[in-house]
Amino acid sequence: MSPRSKPKTKTLAVVTELSFEQAFEELEQIVRRLEEGQLSLDDSLALFERGQSLAARCGVLLETAELKIKKLMPDRLGDDFEDFEEAET
Repeated sequence: MSPRSKPKTKTLAVVTELSFEQAFEELEQIVRRLEEGQLSLDDSLALFERGQSLAARCGVLLETAELKIKKLMPDRLGDDFEDFEEAET
């Protein structure tokens, strides 16, 4: 196992424990730092990788919330919910 493997695993473990709000806030901070352009290539890549993990976490949490809503209100949302999703993209 290379020295870089451990932090990657640790980072992923921590990301999976974050709430949506925590992950999204950290993702916004990462985007700001990357946009500033003051980081080394290695630091930029590490932040980008962290950002990818955070974005995936947010996606999973949003999908879970969507499934819960569909289960709670299947008849009331139905096609309307899917139409709303399509309009957003």
